Parts: sequence; C-alpha cells; structure tokens
Amino acid sequence: MKAVINNVLHRYIDVGISTAAPIIFIHGFPFSHKMWAFPGGQTEALSGTHRVIAYDVRGHGESEVGTGHYSIEFFVDDLIGLMNQLTIPKAILCGLSMGGYIALRAVERHADRISGLVLCDTRSEADPNEARVKRAQAIKEIQENGMKQYAENYVKNVFAPESLQQKAEAVRMIQSIIERTSPISIYGTLMALASRTDTTAALPFITCPTLILVGEKDTLTPPTAAQAMKDKIPNAQLFLIPKAAHMSNVENPEDFNTHLVEFVSKIV
Repeated sequence: MKAVINNVLHRYIDVGISTAAPIIFIHGFPFSHKMWAFPGGQTEALSGTHRVIAYDVRGHGESEVGTGHYSIEFFVDDLIGLMNQLTIPKAILCGLSMGGYIALRAVERHADRISGLVLCDTRSEADPNEARVKRAQAIKEIQENGMKQYAENYVKNVFAPESLQQKAEAVRMIQSIIERTSPISIYGTLMALASRTDTTAALPFITCPTLILVGEKDTLTPPTAAQAMKDKIPNAQLFLIPKAAHMSNVENPEDFNTHLVEFVSKIV
C-alpha cells in the first residue's frame, strides 16, 4: 500500500484485524519494514490478534527519498501523518534502534496518540561527539567504497558473530536491504541521527505501558542503555534477548515475539 505523507510517498503494509488494537512497527537504520515482515517475524506473530502496520521511513525501502534533508522531527511528522491517513487515533509503537528514537520523540510530542511503547535495541541519549564523527566518516566511506562494501561491514556490527553463521539467510536479507538504499537517504539519515534531540529528560513523564527489549550481545545500544531507560520510565519492563545483538527481533524472533505478544495482549 502507499500514501503521500508530507509530500513524500510512503509504502506500508496494513494487515491483521482491521477493527483490533493497532500496532505500528518502525524499522531501524538503514533497513525497511521487511525487518519485521519475514516468516516467523513480528507482523506474522500479531496479525491474528491486532491490526498491524509496518512502514518504510522516508528514504528507506520503497518510500521516496525526497530531498534527502531529514531529521527525526520529520520522521515523527510522517508517523503521525500516516496515523491520520489511516484514521488511527492511538496506537502501540514498536521501534528498533532508529525506530526507537522516532518512537521516543513521538511519545514526547504526541503522548495522547500512543497507547503503548516497545523500545528495542535503542537509547534515549543524543549522539556524543565521537558518534557524530563516526557518522560523518561513514558518509566518506560510502562515497569512496560504495554501498555494497558499506552493507557488508554494517551487518558485521549489528549481528552477533554466531548469528552471522547461524542466521545467514536473515543476514543476507538485511544486507540486501541496505545495499538497495539510496546513498542520498543514507547521508540524510546519518545527519538526522547525529543531530537528534536527547529524550532522556522526558522518560519519567511517559505514562503508557512500556516494554524494553535488547539483545544481550548488543554493543551499539547495549543492555546498560536499556537499563538506564527502564530506571527512568515508570513501571517499564525490560527483558534481555539471548543469542542476539542489535538485530534482536531477527536474530531470536522466538524469544522476542514471546515478550512482545504477552505485552501487547494486555493493552486494549
């Protein structure tokens, strides 16, 4: 399906029970909605009980690149615009990594539109200077070596070493998604991530049910970052996903889905 939101064409899937409680999946960088929509994945796990929406953030997957001038604020505007387009007054948000940044900023700006929050392999803090420099270096590396090399290196950072061997098909899927992403989108999103706001101060004011999931071997947004969010969000739940790093929903969908399904089943 497709919808023009804020003058950019967005692609999305809308499956499950149309009259049931909606949950919206927000993918990480630089992926697409397909990171949720694979056999045994999250859209499949919830489509029998919920209305399930998963979309491609502008510039990713099959959504239009547009100008390439991005910010997390624009991504939040797109999310709310999509909800308006689909006549969804409130929804559960489930975001991984960048998707978590979008969800956290969305709940800060539009708390009345969010009925539940699932934060996966993400953090509330803004980028420190070292991380900003690394994002700038990534742009240079792509310009020098191309997207294929960037994708090959990227998957090594987001999957646990054993997942690279034991989840080879999943790794290929993610690597293929990255390779097909426009360099202009990559550059724009890297700058958006580097300039995002720090949402830590807003965590104590989150009132909706919140679930935090993180791969036990995640080195990019480690369990310590997840614990820091749990300590500040009232009544938040936190679970480590074993045998997983940054792509916890793909590396260990069984355990991930168990926690996810149990959590959302309690939200009307």
